[in-house]
Amino acid sequence: MNDKVIKKVTVIGAGFVGSTTAYTLMTSGLVSEIVLIDINKDKAEGEVMDMNHGMPFVRPVKIYNGDYSDCKGSDIVIITAGANQKEGETRIDLVHKNTAIFKGIVGEVIKYNNDCILLVVTNPVDILTYVTYKISGFPKNKVIGSGTVLDSARFRYLIGEHTGVDPRNVHAYILGEHGDTEVATWSIANIAGIPVDKYCDECHGCKDKLSRKIIYENVKNAAYEIIKKKGATYYAVALAVRRIVEAIVRDENSILTVSSLLEGQYGIEDVCLSVPTIVNKNGIERILNVELSDEENKLLKKSGEALKSVIKTLDL
Repeated sequence: MNDKVIKKVTVIGAGFVGSTTAYTLMTSGLVSEIVLIDINKDKAEGEVMDMNHGMPFVRPVKIYNGDYSDCKGSDIVIITAGANQKEGETRIDLVHKNTAIFKGIVGEVIKYNNDCILLVVTNPVDILTYVTYKISGFPKNKVIGSGTVLDSARFRYLIGEHTGVDPRNVHAYILGEHGDTEVATWSIANIAGIPVDKYCDECHGCKDKLSRKIIYENVKNAAYEIIKKKGATYYAVALAVRRIVEAIVRDENSILTVSSLLEGQYGIEDVCLSVPTIVNKNGIERILNVELSDEENKLLKKSGEALKSVIKTLDL
C-alpha cells in the first residue's frame, strides 16, 4: 500500500454519523471512490442518491451503496455502524451490544480485504478499536479509533472562545478514553507556545480567568448535551473522521489524538487509548510520549484501567 495512491474508502453504517462522514469525504476531494454499506439497503441507497445529485458541485468522485464484497480494494474501511447512544446512556453502556455487532462486521470485512486500514468510529470507540484489533488480526498500526480527536477539537474550541483566539492556534489535547474518564492535559495546553494560564494572566480580556473545571466538564459532557437537544451528534465527528482520513491519504505525519493499542507507553499496556500519535499512509506511524504532569499521568492510567475492566467482561 505504501507505493499507491489511496483512492477508495468504504463507510459501514448509513446512519447519522456514517452518511455525514460520506458527505464530508465527498466534498473534501480527498478520494475518488466511496462505498456506503448498511443493513438497511434502502437507507444507504437513499443517502447515495441524495449525495450523487450534488455531484456537479464537487470534484469527481464515485459514490455508491454496496455490500461487504465491495470492501475489496478499499484502502480505508470506516466503521460507524452499531447501536446508537441514547439520552442518559453512557458510551460504555453500549459495549456488549456493539461488540456483538462488530464481530459480524469485522468478520465480513476481512473476508474481502485484509490489507486496508480499519478506522473505528462507533462507540465506545476505544473498546471497539481493541475488539477490532483482536478480531481482525491486523497489524496494530492498521487499526485506528477516532478516539479523542473530536474531544480535543471541542477543548480547543472552548479555550479559543474564552480567549478570543482562533481555535486553530490553540494547542491542547484531551487524552485517554473518549468518554467519562478522559483527561484534559492542561500542563501542555498553549496558545502560540504560551501556556494557557500565562496567556490568561497577561490577556486581561475578561473579568473571570478561564475555569479549567467548567471547560473540562463542557468538553466531557458535550455529547450528552447535544443528544439531549437534538438526538445525536454527527457534524463534528464526521469532520474529525475526515481529518483522520486526510492525514492518511496525504501521508501527512500529522499528530492526532487517535485511539490505538498501547504497549507500555505511559505505563499502560493491552488497551486502546488516545494519546498524541503520528498518523500517515501506514496508519499509526508512531505513538508519542508527551511529558504530562504527575496528576495527568495518574488520570491517564486510571482511564486505561477503567477500559480494561470492561474489556475483561467481553468474550474475545
